[in-house]
Amino acid sequence: MNKDNLNDCPDFLQDFLFYMETIKGRSPRTVDGYYIDLRSFIRFLLIDNGLVSDDVDYKEIKIHDASFDLIKNATRTDAMRFLSEFQRNHDNEAKARSRKVSAIRSFYKYLTVSSGKLSENPMLNLETPKLKKALPKYLTLEQALELLTHVETNFTERDFCIITLFLNCGMRVSELCGINTHDIRDNQLKLLGKGNKERIVYLNRSCLDAIENYLRVLNSGEKIKRVDKNALFLNRFGKRLSTRGVEQIVEHCLKESGLDGMGISPHKLRHTAATLLYQDAGIDIRVLKELLGHESLSTTEIYTHVSNKQIEDASNRSPLKNVKPPKKKIKEQNE
Repeated sequence: MNKDNLNDCPDFLQDFLFYMETIKGRSPRTVDGYYIDLRSFIRFLLIDNGLVSDDVDYKEIKIHDASFDLIKNATRTDAMRFLSEFQRNHDNEAKARSRKVSAIRSFYKYLTVSSGKLSENPMLNLETPKLKKALPKYLTLEQALELLTHVETNFTERDFCIITLFLNCGMRVSELCGINTHDIRDNQLKLLGKGNKERIVYLNRSCLDAIENYLRVLNSGEKIKRVDKNALFLNRFGKRLSTRGVEQIVEHCLKESGLDGMGISPHKLRHTAATLLYQDAGIDIRVLKELLGHESLSTTEIYTHVSNKQIEDASNRSPLKNVKPPKKKIKEQNE
């Protein structure tokens, strides 16, 4: 959890953030997201209640001195007006508003159920904005192979290994960055996923060879002097590779493969792995759920989408595909 964010929080918000991180096991990134969304809500309440001068810029409003009464007296209508305000003035898309609703509901649930600071939850029936279900972007099998054959960088062995793990294991970028060398045991890799939940993925021959080749070069000290003694993937300074660093590596490799401009990111490589495992390898959806670390099967079901090629193939397999239209019989007229 970001210390600067913590210093800006009133006590009741600090307590909630600590609770989400230590008791509920939310990641620091998730907790920071809660802070940002709840800070926006508190700023809205301060303005709405006339507690902030008109000449103060919205982003400069401090929430540290906000009273608990501000939160206690807020209503579901206030929250709905807050969401409407953000949609109108900040061009918030439904996904961002949905995240804000989730933060507000979690906060008020904590205040009523966990801490007992409120006797009733005014946000109990606050509805989440309806999200448009979009099919995930992914690379085809041919494009994935093209990407793997065009990994040429300043540290090709490391970057090939990264791309290989993404495309074979379907891990999140945060999970990849968090891998330590001792997390690998034979063909098993321990990952730390969302909510600090651990899971095991199994490494195929391609992954094992890529890791072995990368570690051989890394341990030789030819390209990087190790500073971080635990991290598997290191940057040029010998420290743990960041998520942004991974994003830049993927962007470069996509460009070299002629696959840039398609909106593909590390997370889309996760989509690619899931789609290829389901559509091309025929992996059961329940097995795929465990591999990806999803809590709910409904989350995994987005990968059951069908491709245009599958639709075309289905049409071509129709038992009636060869039926031709009847020829119109022309009656001869008697002269």
